[in-house]
Amino acid sequence: MPTYDIYTDGSCSGNPGPGGWGAIVMDGVSKTPLSGGDPATTNNRMEMLGVIEGLASLPAGSQVTVHSDSQYVINTMTKNWKRNANPDLWVRMQTLVDERAVKWEWVRGHNGHPLNEEVDRLAVAAMSEFKATRAPAGRAPAGGAPEPLSDTLTHVDSEGNARMVDVGDKPDSVRTALAGGTITMHPATLALILEGKVEKGDVFTVARLAGINAAKHTWELIPLAHQIPLSHISVDFESDAAAGVVTITGSSRTNAKTGVEMEALTAVSMAALTVYDMCKAVDRAMVIGQIRLLEKRGGTHGDYTA
Repeated sequence: MPTYDIYTDGSCSGNPGPGGWGAIVMDGVSKTPLSGGDPATTNNRMEMLGVIEGLASLPAGSQVTVHSDSQYVINTMTKNWKRNANPDLWVRMQTLVDERAVKWEWVRGHNGHPLNEEVDRLAVAAMSEFKATRAPAGRAPAGGAPEPLSDTLTHVDSEGNARMVDVGDKPDSVRTALAGGTITMHPATLALILEGKVEKGDVFTVARLAGINAAKHTWELIPLAHQIPLSHISVDFESDAAAGVVTITGSSRTNAKTGVEMEALTAVSMAALTVYDMCKAVDRAMVIGQIRLLEKRGGTHGDYTA
C-alpha cells in the first residue's frame, strides 16, 4: 500500500460565515488538489473538512501523514482535546482515521512553507466563491435550489388571530436541529474567561447549563411552541481569542410530531445571555448577534441547511 501526504487548511469570512477548505493529496508521484466550502460555517469546521475530504479520497488501509496548521485539529487528534464542538465532523474524521494508519504533523501557518501556502490559497479561493454567491438570508446561493417560501403563517388563523398549530395527526419522527450565534467582547474579557479568572466562576460551564435548561423550557417561554420530549440537547463554544469572538452552537433532537428548531435557538440565546451576565462587570459593551437556524433534519417539510 503506498504512503501519502495530505496538506490541509480552512478559511472563513466571519465566524460563522462563508468558508472554504483545501487539501493537497500527494503519493510521491502525483499531486491532487481538492477544495470545497459552505455558505454558513466556522473556521474550525473548514479546518476539519479539509482533513476529512483528504482522508476520504484515499483507500482504507493507507499510510497517511496529515500536515495541518490547525492546532485545533492536531491537538484534538494527538493530545485528546475535548470534542464538545462539531461532534458530527469528529465522528466522520475518527471513522476515516480508524480505517487508515495516520500520523499528524503541525505546520506553522503563513511561515513560507510552499504546500501550506498553496493549500491556503485553495481554501481562500473556495471561501471567496461562496462569499461572492452568498444569497440573502432564507435563500439558497446562486446555482442551488431556493428554499420555497410559504404564503401562509401557520400560527395565524383565517381571521388573523394567533393560534397553536394542531399537530395531532402528524406521525412521530426523529427530528434534529442545529442553531448558532456569537457574542463579541474585548479580547481581554475573553482571556479572563479562558483563564478561569471571571469572578462569578466557570463561564462556559454555567452558560452551557443555562442553555440546556432553557431549551427544556422552550414551550413555557414561547407561547405557541409545543411541549415536546427532548432526547438530546448540547451547547458548545468556540473561541477566537484574538478577535474576542465566542461562537455558540446548540443542537437538539427529539422523536415527536413537531421539530426542535426553537429549542436549539433558545439554547443558543440563553447561553449567550448567560455569558453576558457573568462578564458584564468587566465588559458591558459585549454584543450578541447572528443567532439563527443552521440546519434541521426530519419532519414533513424536509431538511434545511442555512
